Amino acid sequence: MKNNNGIYDFLSKHNNQGPVSFHMPGHKGSSFYLENGYGDFISNMVDYDITEIPGADNLFQTEGIILSTMEKYEELYNSKHTHLLINGSSAGLIAAMMTVVEEGEKIIMARNCHKSIFNGLSLGKIEPVYAYPDIIEEYGISGQISRREILRCFEENPDAKAVILPSPNYYGITSDIKEIAEEVHRRGKVLIVDQAHGAHLKLFDRCINNNRGRLSAEEQGADVVINSTHKTLASFTQSAIVNIMSDRVDNQVFADKLQLIESTSPSYILLASLDINADIIRENGEELIKSWDDNLKYFYKNAKEIRGLSVMEDPNLDYTKINLDMGSLGIDGLELERLLMRKNIYVELVTGNIVMCMTGIGNKRYDFDRLLEALREISLNTNGELILEKKSINSTINKKLKLVKLPQKKEKVHISKAYGRVCGTSLIPYPPGIPIICTGEVMDKEVLEYVQGLREQGEKVMGIDEDGFVTVGI
Repeated sequence: MKNNNGIYDFLSKHNNQGPVSFHMPGHKGSSFYLENGYGDFISNMVDYDITEIPGADNLFQTEGIILSTMEKYEELYNSKHTHLLINGSSAGLIAAMMTVVEEGEKIIMARNCHKSIFNGLSLGKIEPVYAYPDIIEEYGISGQISRREILRCFEENPDAKAVILPSPNYYGITSDIKEIAEEVHRRGKVLIVDQAHGAHLKLFDRCINNNRGRLSAEEQGADVVINSTHKTLASFTQSAIVNIMSDRVDNQVFADKLQLIESTSPSYILLASLDINADIIRENGEELIKSWDDNLKYFYKNAKEIRGLSVMEDPNLDYTKINLDMGSLGIDGLELERLLMRKNIYVELVTGNIVMCMTGIGNKRYDFDRLLEALREISLNTNGELILEKKSINSTINKKLKLVKLPQKKEKVHISKAYGRVCGTSLIPYPPGIPIICTGEVMDKEVLEYVQGLREQGEKVMGIDEDGFVTVGI
């Protein structure tokens, strides 16, 4: 009997609506594969779901077809070694941390890192030293991690073994990786860059002359760079790559740590999508990137003419992330998302007044026209002139909460009674997947009130149950 209430039913109904995707994955649907000559893959995908039969190679001892795909990426990113990931960037990030930092040692990490990196702390029994991002006051979001902040962390913790940070962050803000790499390498340490949201940056560096300098971490001196090719390029969700860029990282040790994290039953459909992604970029990459860039410039130019719409501009912004703000018309992020969904346009992230549209290699001019048309209609149909307060998660993330020893014994209490207690399980709004209170931090009243507000608005916050209970240390 066909299931009419399950995952398949939802996906089928959603697809039949003809939605416009400004969220991951970057391929934006089957048409991208069809237009680039891979209709056979779409038609026969289920038949390609195999295991490690003779000739299919082995992800953990690559000698054949998987090695060939790895070599394609080594050429594309000019890396010393590239590893394919079928457990997402999370697996690569955790393996990289465990490769260069031993149990009980310290790592300097951006406080706005993804939750997978916090998971890496637990798995590797690694001690964190938090580097706090700048705040872009105009939009109330996290900005770059500065060289100055990394220097402060090293001066206070000279025994830290490595640095890990996101660039670009979820909103598209990049850090000056070149400056940070110089600071890290001067001390003989290792720099890991979570470039999950920037797998395309190396390609833009190569194909687009925008006088903004190089943004990709591969070009700026990072030792390990993790890229979610599924987010902005054309591989399937949960596929990604790790680029090892220097000899400061032992490739054999990394491979050993990675096999501890990855599934022992890798999906050949995901691996095939990584192979196809590499081939499409090698064959048509320049044309596709230039078309993507043209569409972005078209959107930004026309968006300036829409009343009440503010589109983020920042010298450190990866402009493939379109951050929209209609707060001047009294429309906060959740309301703007709702209005766009009514027009069958789906976005990636809402934070405060900001709606972030994640563009990808598969977006077409039609998608950008639909978004512009929707924003114009919303503007014309809104009479409000109320300027909303710039509200965001990031002021709370940058609040330096007291960090104590991680609790061994835990209990559950209602969030209203958690003030002053030690956090036992991180509280993580999702998206963006950045902990707002980490395990071991003393819970702050203002931050707890913010979490309660998110829950009341129907937002997802991992670490708090449906009855409002959180885990604290005893």
